Amino acid sequence: MNQKAKLEYDDKTYEMQIVEGSFAERAIDIRSLRKDTGLITLDSGYMNTGATSSKITYINGEEGILLYRGYPIKQLAEQSSFVETSYLLIYGELPTSAELDEFSNLLTYHSMLHEDMRHLFDGFPSNAHPMAVLSSMVSALSAYYPDSIEPDPSNKQDIARLLSKLRTIAGFSYQKRQGRPVAYPKNDLDYCGNFLHMMFSHPAEPTYLPDPELVNALNVLLILHADHEQNCSSSTVRMVGSSQANLYAAISAGISALWGPLHGGANQAVIDMLEEIRAEGGDSTAFMEQVKNRERRLMGFGHRVYKNFDPRAMILKKYADHLLAHLKIEDELFDIARQLEEVALSDEYFIERKLYPNVDFYSGILYRAMGIPTEMFTVLFALGRIPGWIAHWKEMMEAPDVRIARPRQIYMGATQRDYMPRDSRRPPP
Repeated sequence: MNQKAKLEYDDKTYEMQIVEGSFAERAIDIRSLRKDTGLITLDSGYMNTGATSSKITYINGEEGILLYRGYPIKQLAEQSSFVETSYLLIYGELPTSAELDEFSNLLTYHSMLHEDMRHLFDGFPSNAHPMAVLSSMVSALSAYYPDSIEPDPSNKQDIARLLSKLRTIAGFSYQKRQGRPVAYPKNDLDYCGNFLHMMFSHPAEPTYLPDPELVNALNVLLILHADHEQNCSSSTVRMVGSSQANLYAAISAGISALWGPLHGGANQAVIDMLEEIRAEGGDSTAFMEQVKNRERRLMGFGHRVYKNFDPRAMILKKYADHLLAHLKIEDELFDIARQLEEVALSDEYFIERKLYPNVDFYSGILYRAMGIPTEMFTVLFALGRIPGWIAHWKEMMEAPDVRIARPRQIYMGATQRDYMPRDSRRPPP
């Protein structure tokens, strides 16, 4: 197919190629638009702009489809591990047994932080937000590994080092926030078990072993968050990386982008909402009526991309029900959450507006059940998203036509003005 779009402007007609993706999604190639016509497009939030072509993740929001490298997310969540899925996203194929062993061994080898880096944690105040610590420490990695200043997407050591050390930084930051000594990684634990060890080991329980059910739940959570196409943080990683910044700098920028409550902080907002409802008496029905009257905001329901259902949420609901039953937890917040879910799935108001529980709703519940404090939720999101960020950075750096990102703008400010001495200036009316 060789279709073209036509643009008529200033008595001239311009033809632009139609680009078609693997699932017949189409785009107008406007890469020569400004050169040919003098025009640019205006697209706030890039809602209609394809910034790149990619082979990593496919989303069909209308049908609730999410694929990593062509594999359905449900298959990976049920049959894969986070380490294997990370390899898939970064290198494009599922690893053989030998490749997976080599990759896992690299992650184990690079799990320790340079001892001087450990002292950097002492410089943060005890109430520092873990995301501020995470972003700062990832950026600092480039100072301890100067050989990584020149970006090299083929360097497996750099990739494994970052993927492994992010987990250690996250665990250390939590322990320091609790006023406890850090728990060093243990080489006999797998990726997720090791993270739980670094989170929850302490002097009073030095032989802590993570519950296999918690390890399994964390594996699934991280897989479901591993990538999500050209979202805010992934686009940020690509934009920073396009300047030829090193991998650590690009990922640090992605962590900062993820921190926002409209992105990675959404599952924390769910718990905050549930706590508000509990403080007001726990009447979920009354709260949902207030939502319908536009008096309150409902967090963790609906999705900007998925128009019918979020496939990740359907997977997490099953794990949330299983884990809560396994742990025999009685928590009023969980009861309120279930009541909100029942109302949303049965009330025509929410059904018509496709306000179903999304991945943030269930992930917040799962993290809370696992004993992870609210302020660490976004850190866990970053831990899951790290392979996706690395994959996007690697794909961009290996592209033959990579160029530094430089969006255009439409200037709406003042035109030519003359400089006036300070004494003669007047405030604007």
